[in-house]
Amino acid sequence: MDNLFDDLIYEGRIFANKEVLRHAYIPEKLPHRERQIKSLADILSAALKGETPSNVVIYGKTGTGKTATVKYVSKELERMGRKMGSKCFMIYINNEVFDTQYRVFAYLARIFNKKVPLIGWPTDMVYSEFKAGIDTDDRCVIVILDEVDRLATRGDGALYNLSRINSELNNARVSMIGISNDLTFTELLDPRVRSSLSEEEIIFPPYDAAQLQDILGERARMAFNYSALNDAVIPLCAAFAAQEHGDARRALDLLRVSGEIAERSESKTVTEEHVRQASERIEANSIVEVIKTLPPQSKIVLSSVLLLRRERNKRRFSSGEVYNMYRRSCNHLDMEPLTQRRVSDLVAELDILGLVSAVIVSKGRYGRTKEISLSVPEGYVQPVLFEDYKLKALVSNIKVKAQMTL
Repeated sequence: MDNLFDDLIYEGRIFANKEVLRHAYIPEKLPHRERQIKSLADILSAALKGETPSNVVIYGKTGTGKTATVKYVSKELERMGRKMGSKCFMIYINNEVFDTQYRVFAYLARIFNKKVPLIGWPTDMVYSEFKAGIDTDDRCVIVILDEVDRLATRGDGALYNLSRINSELNNARVSMIGISNDLTFTELLDPRVRSSLSEEEIIFPPYDAAQLQDILGERARMAFNYSALNDAVIPLCAAFAAQEHGDARRALDLLRVSGEIAERSESKTVTEEHVRQASERIEANSIVEVIKTLPPQSKIVLSSVLLLRRERNKRRFSSGEVYNMYRRSCNHLDMEPLTQRRVSDLVAELDILGLVSAVIVSKGRYGRTKEISLSVPEGYVQPVLFEDYKLKALVSNIKVKAQMTL
């Protein structure tokens, strides 16, 4: 009997090296980020002279090359440091994962050979272990805090200690690079921390469509076999991504998924149609991820709009109708309902996320009311809600109502 994968591992006609289209790949050249690269290199060059570089905060929307630029400059700095005999270390920390002061310092301490448990110690003890580990040699350590705003929302203790640590060290020197999509996150910080962290700031503007074409062109030469791309594919990927605030990550995802769709269909080339299919698939995946991460009460509100669509067979509902269905849903799930004002806030949050549309409409002499409708296909919403075990009883109710309407 033939193996299941016999027909799936043939030599592809489309890709030469798909990995260069992944977010983790750092190319040898970063088009249209020369000014930001030079600015960061100028700041960090102090480390090669035995000095302490200024702390830096880097701002920009998702997919504007912030992390890629920092990692590129980091690699170059460490390479030059080895050549000059200067001990420069760049430590990358993703604050979506390490989002508390304890986790940050425990991770840093373990890098410098200190045996710190994942939980259980007082935070000041973990911080002391990190200081002891780092201060054993004359070196410059630059801590890169990606998504630093996530860490800031949990308190500014880690940033405060890192900004003050040099006064407590005898041999080592420490600097920080904070990377954030949020231009306002420093407003959460103590003024002393804010001034120490933001000694230098670098802004990454969004890419335009022409710049995205250059980026995709560079990657495509390495990623695809000769003549595997239709001429219209890269401009179309760039145009779609330029609409999403110049997001290079989305552009790369579009190009990669387009190639995967073409390859699975055994097409000889990637076409515009493959790009459109990829755009639909990526959009669906992003909606699913947003719904998955909603808090339980927001999921119930979203479920209430879906239930109303099934029950009333119309698309738009007043805020009062949504709240009444929300209360019925909470009772069905044996949960305490929130106030109408709080549910209105949750509807506004869902509106911002693009899951529902909430608009004020005039009813003439009867005043104004807010009308709420689902902004995404039902097929994206219902399966994700069903995955949440807390809402299974409610989703079963949706299925029953759906069958009754058939």
